[in-house]
Amino acid sequence: MGSAISHQLTRFVEGEVMTIVTIGIDLAKNVFAVHGVDATGKPALVRPSVARGKLLELVASLPACLIGMEACSGAHHWAREFQKFGHTVRLIAPKFVIPYRLSGKHGKNDAADAAAICEAVTRPNMRFVPIKSTEQQGQLLVHRARQGFVEQRTATLNRIRGLLSELGTPDADRAYTGCRSASGVERGVRQRWAT
Repeated sequence: MGSAISHQLTRFVEGEVMTIVTIGIDLAKNVFAVHGVDATGKPALVRPSVARGKLLELVASLPACLIGMEACSGAHHWAREFQKFGHTVRLIAPKFVIPYRLSGKHGKNDAADAAAICEAVTRPNMRFVPIKSTEQQGQLLVHRARQGFVEQRTATLNRIRGLLSELGTPDADRAYTGCRSASGVERGVRQRWAT
């Protein structure tokens, strides 16, 4: 690490070293915003722009603390990585962070979101999202892929039923039910055009 990073990890107040106890991280694709506060609630680490490759290095250099993130794409991965360094990680649904976002002259930006997450994660009645393991995410991936295939199949069959109806097939619903396989659909269309 360097003295530049370690200098920002602690704050000196009246001869005492104030350690960061809570961090809020606004996740993104390439650049993250980090907001850390000490035990008194004062900002001790404010990084509006941390590159993806440097985030893990930054978090690894911190003493064990509470880290809050919005439960979004990639949050479960980062939570598992941060837990390896002894941090307590909490994921929050984005709708529960919104009330803590400060509006006004700064508006909505990544740094303001990180500060809002940092504030929200310390609330005693906050509801958190459980962190999923790699296996749980794999199962969810299979279920989502299957659901997508089912939706595509239904859309395709509905499209075929509509086309059969446009061709004047009497009772297209019954023809649709009988033509579930591709060969059945092809056979039904050929029969219709042959007459």
